[in-house]
Amino acid sequence: MPASLIDEYAGAPDPAETSRIAHETAQALLSRVRDGGDEGVVDRLVRYTDEHGIDTLAQLWSVAPSRSLPGVLWRLNLLRLVIRRAPEEAAVHYRRGVDELRTIDPVIAGAESPTGPEELGALADTILRGAYSGDFAMALERAASYCRVVAAGASAHADEQEAVVPARSSELTTRALRHSEFAADFASAARRWRRGALD
Repeated sequence: MPASLIDEYAGAPDPAETSRIAHETAQALLSRVRDGGDEGVVDRLVRYTDEHGIDTLAQLWSVAPSRSLPGVLWRLNLLRLVIRRAPEEAAVHYRRGVDELRTIDPVIAGAESPTGPEELGALADTILRGAYSGDFAMALERAASYCRVVAAGASAHADEQEAVVPARSSELTTRALRHSEFAADFASAARRWRRGALD
């Protein structure tokens, strides 16, 4: 084998090194933004995925544990991107979830009513902005509540589609499950942040 080909077969990056980089970059970014108080920097971070895509953040944080600082920052950015890419669908599920739930989650999430695509886009920005410059635990709790509402709405829509379009029902069930998992991750991370244990 020519020596030049060795690099191609060197293997995957060291998981410990990948984890260290994820945690260090998340902590450095968050502390710099929170200590600096520069709204321009916060604006750029909120819009980062709009301008640069999500690939860089995915490389940095997507493999981090879901209930770690880089893991929740990744999920917050991903959640915002999902809302921004399909705002009408997110609004449909959100409104249905509000009708289905008998919890305080819609109030905690804080979307304006009536809730349409623009209101959810604004909510996604507000939550991410809160993570960077406001009460971090509250931003995570708002994200958790949003996810619980959408999960309830997607699940209700899945039930309706089961007999008519089974494939769509399965897709919606998967979406509801993913949002439920994100909700649990955000809620757990919020509790850990308040205890000073989210690293």
